[in-house]
Amino acid sequence: MGTISKALGLLDTLSLMTEDAGLTEIAQACSLDKATARRFLVELERHGFVEQLPQSRKYRIGSAPVRLGRIREARYPFLRTAAPFARELADQVDETVHLSEFSGGRLSTVHVEDSTKAHRVFVSVGTVLPFHATASGIAFISSCPHAEFEAALHGPLPRFTSHTPREPDSFRRLVDEARANGFSINRQGFEAGVISASAAIKAPGARPIGCVTIAAPLVRTDDERIRTHGLAAIETAKRISDAFFGADLRKRAEPLSRRSA
Repeated sequence: MGTISKALGLLDTLSLMTEDAGLTEIAQACSLDKATARRFLVELERHGFVEQLPQSRKYRIGSAPVRLGRIREARYPFLRTAAPFARELADQVDETVHLSEFSGGRLSTVHVEDSTKAHRVFVSVGTVLPFHATASGIAFISSCPHAEFEAALHGPLPRFTSHTPREPDSFRRLVDEARANGFSINRQGFEAGVISASAAIKAPGARPIGCVTIAAPLVRTDDERIRTHGLAAIETAKRISDAFFGADLRKRAEPLSRRSA
């Protein structure tokens, strides 16, 4: 792994920490010696990607990623387009709704609409969503080219709960179901007591850009209700795709004979 990759990996690790972190903690989390970690932190701080707090000497994410994020959103307004649809869906089902986006080879949560109920599922922005263990991941990979699914199928399938599918055949069955239904269902694969339904947000190209997902407590979500959630996720994902891609998506969906008529 090159120097740039290690420095970016450190930045990514710091972004996933729930609190400001000291040098030793960061070095351990990144499997780096303290001298190397300090060198990376100094450079990242110099460019505004991290900042060190004067009193505690701990580090946190700086303002540069925020600036880059705003530039990206201005040029590629996925959140501005999709968030109102997610809010509408959350109002409809009164459960937690979250949007995910694929970037840098992984799927992660970029927006959350919380349920108004006291007993609800909590999802954090920035959560990485494993393909095999989450409804979002299953929905996403089920809409990807076959080669990408096969790569995910034969990659590591770590355990998160006792319900996480860890065998390729189990993972394949979930993906086949998602392809047949148009939405995925994940029962406690990532977090105990949670059931989720998700649909991929299609793009003009071969791979979707992300997913819209409804996450609910298992105790109040029977088979009929989770199917209702799945169908609602499909409709919302389609509306987001239409709003974001518009004519480009519709053109890709037209039969070739019609286009050449």
